[in-house]
Amino acid sequence: MIEISQAAKSDIPVIQKIAWQTWPATFSTIISEGKLNYMLDMMYSIESLIKQMEENGHCFILAKNNKKSVGFASYELNYKNRKTTKIHKCYVLPPTQGQGVGKLLINEITELAKQNDNDVLLLDVNRNNPAIQFYERFGFNKLREENEPIGGGYMMEYYVMEKQLSK
Repeated sequence: MIEISQAAKSDIPVIQKIAWQTWPATFSTIISEGKLNYMLDMMYSIESLIKQMEENGHCFILAKNNKKSVGFASYELNYKNRKTTKIHKCYVLPPTQGQGVGKLLINEITELAKQNDNDVLLLDVNRNNPAIQFYERFGFNKLREENEPIGGGYMMEYYVMEKQLSK
């Protein structure tokens, strides 16, 4: 049975392990190895994760199957002082994908958003990521395309997707 729980700083090694196992399987065919490694270092170093948790207001949740962590997500309530919850990350270990773990993570964030009077979910997804269809099944719609320089000579090219929440 899958359980969702809030993550703490002590869970950073678990978050890193899932990211380092998931990213190559997800992105190796759509972004270069150099960019993949750059982004993993940029977003999943201990220092970066602590900053996300302590300074940037990102909350992390873990999905566990029989006490083994199989996925995580992060979100930010009241993003940019609006009634919007931004989903920053949502990753599930490749052998566990297709088993409903991602759905449970998104549902948990949806409920937390509603409990905090947020009426919109927002996320960014790489324009070539097959997860776009996953988000569309949840009712997310593409708002726009964005390109953002992230350093190292690399650019993030993504869709901003949004879902209106019913009360």
